[in-house]
Amino acid sequence: MDIILDKLRDIEIRYRELEGLLSDPKIVSKQGLYQKYAKEHADLRELVETIRQYEKIRDQIEEYQGVLAEGDEELKAIVKEEMPQLKQKQTDLEEKLNILLLPKDPNADKNVFLEIRAGTGGDEAGLFAGDLFRMYARYAEAQGWRVEVVSSSSTGGTGGFKEIISLIEGNGAYSRLKYESGVHRVQRVPVTEAQGRIHTSAVTVAIMPEAEEVEVNIDPNELRVDVYRSTGHGGQSVNTTDSAVRITHLPTGLVVTCQDEKSQLKNKNKAMKVLRARLLDAMVQKQNAEQAQTRKNQVGSGDRSERIRTYNFPQGRITDHRINMTRYDLDNFLNGNIGAMIDALATHYQAESLK
Repeated sequence: MDIILDKLRDIEIRYRELEGLLSDPKIVSKQGLYQKYAKEHADLRELVETIRQYEKIRDQIEEYQGVLAEGDEELKAIVKEEMPQLKQKQTDLEEKLNILLLPKDPNADKNVFLEIRAGTGGDEAGLFAGDLFRMYARYAEAQGWRVEVVSSSSTGGTGGFKEIISLIEGNGAYSRLKYESGVHRVQRVPVTEAQGRIHTSAVTVAIMPEAEEVEVNIDPNELRVDVYRSTGHGGQSVNTTDSAVRITHLPTGLVVTCQDEKSQLKNKNKAMKVLRARLLDAMVQKQNAEQAQTRKNQVGSGDRSERIRTYNFPQGRITDHRINMTRYDLDNFLNGNIGAMIDALATHYQAESLK
């Protein structure tokens, strides 16, 4: 703990330095620099407040130990009664400090691209893809985030989606939603099933941080851009100009299409944003895989080949297989009330990181 305490003292010194800088008129006049220091100050606030609480409790314990060594019997009795609570507070604060000192995910505060694709199960998978999109959209709206559909491909008249991609903008969107990447399995009786048999379908969810141009440098010479006329449901033409855009990233073979806007330029810009996010995501996945090999730790790997959660409609049950958590409020969950599950996942992965 001594090494950690030295680090904590350095952090508190830096925090006080930042307070001085933020009140310096020379810094205030330089907007870019001021914002940089303000963000660093805000990022350190919770950690510094916890450090100060810890130091206060530690000093109180030292004072009580002095009483136990030299105080009168009546005072000793009071101290003995209060000491276990203080020791527990100290342990709790040490655990909190360990978590706060974990390296912060550089993508934590970013907006995200949410990609949902129907897998095995035909129309039923498409319908569930729509259910999941509405679930995430309601959760995002409850957080005060903005949801924008970037691209979608419907299953026809069933109301489902073969694929839907949306941009979710809001502070901390990635840090909350990153655990949702993976295969989501649904078990329910389709509307078209006359015998009442339960069918199992699968939907793949991908959560990708929005990438800035400086983070992912794309060489225009490595892109093939095709334009064509966008089509609506059932193949009917919805546009008389070649506004739909398909971009192929030749080195990786990644293909992104966008046709939701009437403007070719807007579709191209949206498609480039999605491509950038996919390339950044591929880089992150590769880094996580390499780290997992060296430390045998799958924290944050977001492996989409694995089934992460099952939604069982006949039983009204949701089970997250990574943390063996089961709930029986399926309707409420699909209504966007997924915060408790996300909290449990965050706690689990923090504990794994601390190991």
